[in-house]
Amino acid sequence: MSEVAVTGLGIVSPHGDDPQAMFDALMRGESALRPVFPELPRPAAAATTAFDELRWFTKLQLAGVDRVSQLAVAAADLAMRDAGYGGKAADVDPERIGVFAGCGMGGATALETAYRGNGRVPPLTIPAFMPSAPASHVAMRQGVHGPVLTYSVACASSSLAIAEAAKAVRRGEVDVAIAGGSEALIVPGVVLAWQAMQTLAAFAPGEEAAAVRPFASDRSGFALGEGAAFLVLESAERARHRGVRLHALLTGWGQSCDATHLTKPDAPGQSRALRQALRQAGLQPRDIGYCNAHGTATRIGDVVERDALAQVWGDDLDQLRVSSTKALHGHLLGAAGALEAAITVLALQRRELPPNANCAEMDPACSLNLVPQAGAAAPRLEAAISNSFAFGGTNSVLVFARA
Repeated sequence: MSEVAVTGLGIVSPHGDDPQAMFDALMRGESALRPVFPELPRPAAAATTAFDELRWFTKLQLAGVDRVSQLAVAAADLAMRDAGYGGKAADVDPERIGVFAGCGMGGATALETAYRGNGRVPPLTIPAFMPSAPASHVAMRQGVHGPVLTYSVACASSSLAIAEAAKAVRRGEVDVAIAGGSEALIVPGVVLAWQAMQTLAAFAPGEEAAAVRPFASDRSGFALGEGAAFLVLESAERARHRGVRLHALLTGWGQSCDATHLTKPDAPGQSRALRQALRQAGLQPRDIGYCNAHGTATRIGDVVERDALAQVWGDDLDQLRVSSTKALHGHLLGAAGALEAAITVLALQRRELPPNANCAEMDPACSLNLVPQAGAAAPRLEAAISNSFAFGGTNSVLVFARA
Protein backbone atom coordinates (compact mmCIF):
# COMPACT_ATOMS: atom_id res chain seq x y z
CA MET A 1 0.00 0.00 0.00
CA SER A 2 1.25 3.48 -0.89
CA GLU A 3 2.21 6.11 1.66
CA VAL A 4 -0.23 9.02 1.48
CA ALA A 5 1.38 12.45 1.23
CA VAL A 6 -0.08 15.91 1.75
CA THR A 7 1.27 17.96 -1.14
CA GLY A 8 -1.13 20.91 -1.10
CA LEU A 9 -2.72 23.11 1.55
CA GLY A 10 -5.45 25.62 0.73
CA ILE A 11 -7.39 27.63 3.29
CA VAL A 12 -9.88 30.46 3.44
CA SER A 13 -10.05 31.02 7.18
CA PRO A 14 -11.02 33.68 9.72
CA HIS A 15 -7.26 34.42 9.85
CA GLY A 16 -6.88 34.77 6.09
CA ASP A 17 -5.94 32.55 3.15
CA ASP A 18 -2.18 32.31 3.67
CA PRO A 19 -1.49 29.15 5.72
CA GLN A 20 1.77 30.41 7.20
CA ALA A 21 0.31 33.79 8.14
CA MET A 22 -2.70 32.05 9.68
CA PHE A 23 -0.41 29.84 11.75
CA ASP A 24 1.61 32.88 12.85
CA ALA A 25 -1.60 34.54 14.05
CA LEU A 26 -2.57 31.42 15.99
CA MET A 27 0.87 31.29 17.59
CA ARG A 28 0.39 34.89 18.72
CA GLY A 29 -2.98 33.93 20.20
CA GLU A 30 -4.90 36.33 17.95
CA SER A 31 -8.64 35.79 18.20
CA ALA A 32 -10.83 36.18 15.11
CA LEU A 33 -14.05 36.32 17.16
CA ARG A 34 -16.11 39.48 16.71
CA PRO A 35 -19.67 40.57 17.63
CA VAL A 36 -22.31 39.71 15.03
CA PHE A 37 -25.99 40.54 14.54
CA PRO A 38 -26.62 43.16 17.23
CA GLU A 39 -30.33 42.91 16.40
CA LEU A 40 -30.59 39.47 18.04
CA PRO A 41 -32.10 39.25 21.54
CA ARG A 42 -28.87 37.89 23.00
CA PRO A 43 -25.27 38.91 22.20
CA ALA A 44 -23.57 36.72 19.62
CA ALA A 45 -19.97 36.39 18.46
CA ALA A 46 -18.51 34.55 15.49
CA ALA A 47 -15.33 34.28 13.44
CA THR A 48 -16.07 35.45 9.91
CA THR A 49 -13.85 35.35 6.84
CA ALA A 50 -12.81 38.39 4.82
CA PHE A 51 -13.48 36.91 1.40
CA ASP A 52 -13.59 38.63 -1.98
CA GLU A 53 -15.70 36.34 -4.14
CA LEU A 54 -14.86 38.39 -7.27
CA ARG A 55 -11.30 37.11 -6.98
CA TRP A 56 -12.68 33.68 -7.89
CA PHE A 57 -15.96 34.32 -9.75
CA THR A 58 -17.42 36.75 -12.22
CA LYS A 59 -20.71 38.35 -11.22
CA LEU A 60 -22.46 36.15 -13.79
CA GLN A 61 -20.90 32.98 -12.31
CA LEU A 62 -22.12 33.87 -8.82
CA ALA A 63 -25.78 33.25 -9.67
CA GLY A 64 -26.96 30.36 -7.50
CA VAL A 65 -23.55 29.82 -5.86
CA ASP A 66 -23.86 30.08 -2.07
CA ARG A 67 -21.02 31.41 0.03
CA VAL A 68 -20.26 27.88 1.26
CA SER A 69 -19.45 26.83 -2.31
CA GLN A 70 -17.53 30.00 -3.05
CA LEU A 71 -15.24 29.34 -0.10
CA ALA A 72 -14.75 25.73 -1.16
CA VAL A 73 -13.80 26.65 -4.73
CA ALA A 74 -11.23 29.15 -3.46
CA ALA A 75 -9.63 26.85 -0.88
CA ALA A 76 -9.47 23.90 -3.28
CA ASP A 77 -7.91 26.06 -5.99
CA LEU A 78 -5.28 27.35 -3.54
CA ALA A 79 -4.52 23.77 -2.48
CA MET A 80 -4.07 22.59 -6.07
CA ARG A 81 -1.77 25.50 -6.84
CA ASP A 82 0.23 24.79 -3.69
CA ALA A 83 0.60 21.17 -4.84
CA GLY A 84 2.15 22.36 -8.10
CA TYR A 85 -0.85 21.77 -10.32
CA GLY A 86 -1.35 25.42 -11.29
CA GLY A 87 -5.12 25.32 -11.03
CA LYS A 88 -6.38 22.35 -13.02
CA ALA A 89 -4.17 19.27 -12.86
CA ALA A 90 -3.39 19.25 -16.58
CA ASP A 91 -0.93 16.35 -16.32
CA VAL A 92 -3.38 14.04 -14.53
CA ASP A 93 -6.13 12.01 -16.16
CA PRO A 94 -9.29 13.80 -14.93
CA GLU A 95 -10.86 10.40 -14.27
CA ARG A 96 -8.03 9.75 -11.78
CA ILE A 97 -8.78 12.83 -9.66
CA GLY A 98 -11.36 12.78 -6.88
CA VAL A 99 -13.07 15.37 -4.72
CA PHE A 100 -13.89 14.35 -1.16
CA ALA A 101 -15.67 17.19 0.63
CA GLY A 102 -17.26 17.64 4.03
CA CYS A 103 -20.14 20.03 4.63
CA GLY A 104 -22.35 19.89 7.69
CA MET A 105 -25.28 22.14 6.88
CA GLY A 106 -25.00 23.44 3.31
CA GLY A 107 -25.92 26.84 1.96
CA ALA A 108 -27.25 28.73 4.95
CA THR A 109 -27.24 32.09 3.18
CA ALA A 110 -29.48 30.71 0.42
CA LEU A 111 -31.96 29.36 2.97
CA GLU A 112 -31.93 32.55 5.02
CA THR A 113 -32.60 34.60 1.90
CA ALA A 114 -35.48 32.33 0.91
CA TYR A 115 -37.10 32.43 4.36
CA ARG A 116 -36.78 36.19 4.68
CA GLY A 117 -37.70 37.06 1.11
CA ASN A 118 -41.33 38.05 1.81
CA GLY A 119 -42.61 35.34 -0.47
CA ARG A 120 -40.03 35.74 -3.22
CA VAL A 121 -37.77 32.68 -3.30
CA PRO A 122 -34.80 32.82 -5.71
CA PRO A 123 -35.19 30.08 -8.34
CA LEU A 124 -31.72 28.63 -7.67
CA THR A 125 -32.25 28.22 -3.93
CA ILE A 126 -32.28 24.40 -4.04
CA PRO A 127 -28.96 23.91 -5.89
CA ALA A 128 -27.42 26.71 -3.82
CA PHE A 129 -28.17 25.20 -0.41
CA MET A 130 -27.71 21.47 -1.03
CA PRO A 131 -24.75 20.17 1.04
CA SER A 132 -23.21 18.51 -2.03
CA ALA A 133 -22.95 21.81 -3.93
CA PRO A 134 -19.43 22.70 -2.68
CA ALA A 135 -17.98 19.40 -3.94
CA SER A 136 -19.72 19.81 -7.28
CA HIS A 137 -18.45 23.36 -7.75
CA VAL A 138 -14.90 22.26 -6.89
CA ALA A 139 -15.19 19.45 -9.44
CA MET A 140 -16.39 21.83 -12.15
CA ARG A 141 -13.66 24.36 -11.41
CA GLN A 142 -10.91 21.70 -11.40
CA GLY A 143 -12.27 19.57 -14.23
CA VAL A 144 -12.60 16.45 -12.08
CA HIS A 145 -14.19 13.39 -13.72
CA GLY A 146 -13.44 10.88 -10.96
CA PRO A 147 -15.40 10.34 -7.74
CA VAL A 148 -16.97 13.50 -6.33
CA LEU A 149 -18.32 12.71 -2.87
CA THR A 150 -19.84 14.69 -0.02
CA TYR A 151 -19.71 13.65 3.64
CA SER A 152 -22.25 15.30 5.91
CA VAL A 153 -21.54 13.99 9.38
CA ALA A 154 -21.83 17.13 11.51
CA CYS A 155 -18.51 18.23 13.03
CA ALA A 156 -16.64 15.18 11.68
CA SER A 157 -17.61 15.83 8.05
CA SER A 158 -14.36 17.12 6.59
CA SER A 159 -12.10 14.96 8.76
CA LEU A 160 -13.95 11.90 7.46
CA ALA A 161 -13.70 13.26 3.92
CA ILE A 162 -9.92 13.44 4.28
CA ALA A 163 -9.79 9.90 5.67
CA GLU A 164 -11.93 8.55 2.83
CA ALA A 165 -9.74 10.36 0.30
CA ALA A 166 -6.63 8.83 1.85
CA LYS A 167 -8.17 5.37 1.53
CA ALA A 168 -8.84 5.99 -2.16
CA VAL A 169 -5.24 7.12 -2.74
CA ARG A 170 -3.79 4.22 -0.79
CA ARG A 171 -5.90 1.68 -2.69
CA GLY A 172 -4.93 3.25 -6.02
CA GLU A 173 -8.48 4.28 -6.89
CA VAL A 174 -7.36 7.86 -7.61
CA ASP A 175 -4.00 9.46 -8.27
CA VAL A 176 -4.91 12.83 -6.76
CA ALA A 177 -7.52 13.61 -4.12
CA ILE A 178 -8.78 17.09 -3.29
CA ALA A 179 -10.02 16.57 0.27
CA GLY A 180 -11.44 18.93 2.86
CA GLY A 181 -14.55 20.88 3.58
CA SER A 182 -16.36 24.19 3.83
CA GLU A 183 -19.00 25.83 6.00
CA ALA A 184 -20.64 29.25 5.95
CA LEU A 185 -23.33 29.48 8.60
CA ILE A 186 -22.98 32.97 10.00
CA VAL A 187 -26.56 34.08 9.40
CA PRO A 188 -29.08 35.16 12.05
CA GLY A 189 -31.33 32.10 11.81
CA VAL A 190 -28.49 29.64 12.36
CA VAL A 191 -27.02 31.64 15.23
CA LEU A 192 -30.46 31.74 16.89
CA ALA A 193 -30.77 27.97 16.52
CA TRP A 194 -27.40 27.36 18.17
CA GLN A 195 -28.26 29.81 20.95
CA ALA A 196 -31.43 27.83 21.56
CA MET A 197 -29.28 24.73 22.17
CA GLN A 198 -27.35 26.69 24.82
CA THR A 199 -24.01 25.57 23.38
CA LEU A 200 -22.64 28.98 22.39
CA ALA A 201 -20.25 30.79 24.70
CA ALA A 202 -21.56 33.55 26.95
CA PHE A 203 -19.58 36.79 27.20
CA ALA A 204 -19.84 40.34 28.47
CA PRO A 205 -19.78 43.24 25.99
CA GLY A 206 -16.24 43.81 24.75
CA GLU A 207 -15.03 40.37 25.88
CA GLU A 208 -16.06 38.32 22.86
CA ALA A 209 -12.45 37.76 21.71
CA ALA A 210 -11.82 35.58 24.77
CA ALA A 211 -15.29 34.04 24.97
CA VAL A 212 -14.19 30.51 24.04
CA ARG A 213 -12.08 28.85 26.73
CA PRO A 214 -11.41 25.16 25.99
CA PHE A 215 -10.69 22.98 29.04
CA ALA A 216 -10.95 26.00 31.38
CA SER A 217 -12.86 25.85 34.64
CA ASP A 218 -15.02 28.79 33.50
CA ARG A 219 -15.73 27.58 29.94
CA SER A 220 -19.27 28.10 28.64
CA GLY A 221 -19.31 26.88 25.03
CA PHE A 222 -18.04 27.65 21.55
CA ALA A 223 -18.48 30.35 18.91
CA LEU A 224 -19.27 29.65 15.28
CA GLY A 225 -16.69 30.19 12.57
CA GLU A 226 -16.79 30.03 8.79
CA GLY A 227 -14.29 29.08 6.13
CA ALA A 228 -12.91 26.26 4.03
CA ALA A 229 -9.79 24.13 3.93
CA PHE A 230 -8.61 21.51 1.45
CA LEU A 231 -5.60 19.20 1.32
CA VAL A 232 -4.23 17.64 -1.84
CA LEU A 233 -3.40 14.00 -1.20
CA GLU A 234 -1.41 11.69 -3.46
CA SER A 235 1.02 8.83 -3.02
CA ALA A 236 4.39 9.82 -1.61
CA GLU A 237 6.01 7.98 -4.53
CA ARG A 238 4.11 10.08 -7.04
CA ALA A 239 4.89 13.30 -5.17
CA ARG A 240 8.61 12.54 -5.01
CA HIS A 241 8.61 11.67 -8.70
CA ARG A 242 7.03 15.07 -9.41
CA GLY A 243 9.69 16.72 -7.26
CA VAL A 244 7.20 18.64 -5.11
CA ARG A 245 7.25 19.39 -1.42
CA LEU A 246 5.64 16.96 0.96
CA HIS A 247 3.99 18.92 3.75
CA ALA A 248 3.45 15.75 5.78
CA LEU A 249 2.40 12.12 5.55
CA LEU A 250 -1.13 11.05 6.49
CA THR A 251 -0.27 7.75 8.13
CA GLY A 252 -3.44 6.75 9.97
CA TRP A 253 -7.11 7.43 10.49
CA GLY A 254 -9.71 6.06 12.81
CA GLN A 255 -13.50 6.18 12.66
CA SER A 256 -16.11 5.04 15.16
CA CYS A 257 -19.63 5.71 16.36
CA ASP A 258 -20.69 6.14 19.99
CA ALA A 259 -24.18 4.79 19.23
CA THR A 260 -25.35 6.14 22.58
CA HIS A 261 -26.80 9.66 22.21
CA LEU A 262 -27.34 12.19 19.44
CA THR A 263 -25.63 15.12 21.18
CA LYS A 264 -23.86 13.76 24.28
CA PRO A 265 -20.36 12.42 23.48
CA ASP A 266 -19.03 9.12 24.77
CA ALA A 267 -15.41 8.49 25.85
CA PRO A 268 -15.31 4.77 24.90
CA GLY A 269 -16.53 5.65 21.40
CA GLN A 270 -13.86 8.31 20.97
CA SER A 271 -11.23 5.93 22.36
CA ARG A 272 -12.08 3.39 19.67
CA ALA A 273 -11.34 5.93 16.93
CA LEU A 274 -8.09 6.98 18.63
CA ARG A 275 -6.87 3.39 18.97
CA GLN A 276 -7.82 2.55 15.40
CA ALA A 277 -5.93 5.57 14.05
CA LEU A 278 -2.79 4.75 16.03
CA ARG A 279 -2.95 1.09 15.06
CA GLN A 280 -3.21 1.92 11.38
CA ALA A 281 -0.30 4.37 11.65
CA GLY A 282 1.78 1.71 13.42
CA LEU A 283 2.40 4.09 16.33
CA GLN A 284 2.15 3.92 20.09
CA PRO A 285 0.53 6.72 22.09
CA ARG A 286 3.96 7.85 23.33
CA ASP A 287 4.98 8.48 19.68
CA ILE A 288 2.41 11.29 19.29
CA GLY A 289 3.74 14.66 20.41
CA TYR A 290 0.71 16.88 19.80
CA CYS A 291 -3.06 16.63 19.69
CA ASN A 292 -5.19 19.31 18.04
CA ALA A 293 -8.22 18.58 20.19
CA HIS A 294 -11.86 18.79 19.19
CA GLY A 295 -12.10 20.98 22.31
CA THR A 296 -15.41 22.80 21.90
CA ALA A 297 -15.27 24.37 25.39
CA THR A 298 -18.60 22.79 26.35
CA ARG A 299 -19.05 21.58 29.92
CA ILE A 300 -19.48 17.91 28.96
CA GLY A 301 -17.54 17.64 25.71
CA ASP A 302 -14.14 18.71 27.02
CA VAL A 303 -14.26 16.27 29.94
CA VAL A 304 -15.28 13.38 27.70
CA GLU A 305 -12.46 14.11 25.24
CA ARG A 306 -9.95 14.26 28.09
CA ASP A 307 -11.23 10.94 29.42
CA ALA A 308 -10.93 9.35 25.97
CA LEU A 309 -7.32 10.52 25.65
CA ALA A 310 -6.60 9.23 29.14
CA GLN A 311 -8.08 5.82 28.31
CA VAL A 312 -5.72 5.47 25.33
CA TRP A 313 -2.59 7.24 26.57
CA GLY A 314 -2.68 5.97 30.15
CA ASP A 315 0.56 6.78 31.97
CA ASP A 316 1.88 8.58 28.87
CA LEU A 317 -0.87 11.24 28.90
CA ASP A 318 1.40 13.87 30.46
CA GLN A 319 3.74 13.55 27.46
CA LEU A 320 1.01 14.58 25.02
CA ARG A 321 0.76 18.32 24.34
CA VAL A 322 -2.83 19.39 23.67
CA SER A 323 -4.58 22.51 22.41
CA SER A 324 -7.90 23.45 20.85
CA THR A 325 -7.48 26.17 18.26
CA LYS A 326 -11.25 26.71 18.18
CA ALA A 327 -10.66 29.30 20.88
CA LEU A 328 -9.19 31.53 18.16
CA HIS A 329 -10.86 30.62 14.84
CA GLY A 330 -14.24 29.46 16.13
CA HIS A 331 -16.00 26.18 15.39
CA LEU A 332 -16.30 25.66 11.63
CA LEU A 333 -18.60 22.63 12.12
CA GLY A 334 -18.42 20.71 8.82
CA ALA A 335 -15.14 22.42 7.89
CA ALA A 336 -13.58 22.19 11.35
CA GLY A 337 -11.79 18.90 10.76
CA ALA A 338 -10.17 20.11 7.54
CA LEU A 339 -8.98 23.45 8.94
CA GLU A 340 -7.65 21.76 12.07
CA ALA A 341 -5.97 19.07 9.98
CA ALA A 342 -4.17 21.82 8.06
CA ILE A 343 -3.14 23.45 11.35
CA THR A 344 -1.83 20.09 12.59
CA VAL A 345 0.20 19.64 9.39
CA LEU A 346 1.68 23.12 9.85
CA ALA A 347 2.50 22.39 13.49
CA LEU A 348 4.45 19.32 12.37
CA GLN A 349 6.14 21.16 9.54
CA ARG A 350 7.22 24.09 11.72
CA ARG A 351 7.63 22.09 14.92
CA GLU A 352 5.61 24.70 16.77
CA LEU A 353 2.45 24.18 18.79
CA PRO A 354 -0.41 26.71 18.74
CA PRO A 355 -1.72 27.68 22.17
CA ASN A 356 -4.77 26.53 24.06
CA ALA A 357 -5.89 30.12 24.37
CA ASN A 358 -7.96 31.79 27.11
CA CYS A 359 -7.48 29.03 29.68
CA ALA A 360 -6.47 30.92 32.81
CA GLU A 361 -7.39 28.02 35.11
CA MET A 362 -7.73 24.46 33.85
CA ASP A 363 -10.71 22.44 35.00
CA PRO A 364 -9.31 19.60 37.18
CA ALA A 365 -11.63 17.22 35.32
CA CYS A 366 -9.82 18.22 32.10
CA SER A 367 -6.32 17.60 33.40
CA LEU A 368 -4.09 17.66 30.29
CA ASN A 369 -0.67 18.95 29.28
CA LEU A 370 -2.11 22.03 27.59
CA VAL A 371 0.03 24.18 25.32
CA PRO A 372 0.52 27.52 27.13
CA GLN A 373 -0.87 30.86 26.02
CA ALA A 374 2.34 31.79 24.19
CA GLY A 375 2.43 28.57 22.16
CA ALA A 376 5.44 26.29 22.32
CA ALA A 377 8.39 25.10 20.29
CA ALA A 378 8.46 21.35 19.67
CA PRO A 379 11.89 20.58 18.18
CA ARG A 380 11.41 16.80 18.41
CA LEU A 381 7.86 16.63 17.11
CA GLU A 382 7.49 13.72 14.66
CA ALA A 383 3.78 12.83 14.73
CA ALA A 384 0.51 14.53 15.67
CA ILE A 385 -3.21 13.85 15.69
CA SER A 386 -6.32 15.89 14.91
CA ASN A 387 -9.59 14.93 16.67
CA SER A 388 -13.10 15.55 15.34
CA PHE A 389 -16.02 14.29 17.44
CA ALA A 390 -19.49 15.01 16.09
CA PHE A 391 -23.14 15.25 17.01
CA GLY A 392 -24.63 11.91 16.09
CA GLY A 393 -21.75 10.14 17.81
CA THR A 394 -19.43 9.90 14.81
CA ASN A 395 -15.74 10.18 15.68
CA SER A 396 -12.82 10.78 13.35
CA VAL A 397 -9.10 10.92 14.16
CA LEU A 398 -6.31 11.71 11.69
CA VAL A 399 -2.63 10.90 12.31
CA PHE A 400 0.04 12.94 10.51
CA ALA A 401 3.81 12.40 10.50
CA ARG A 402 6.69 14.49 9.26
CA ALA A 403 7.68 13.65 5.72
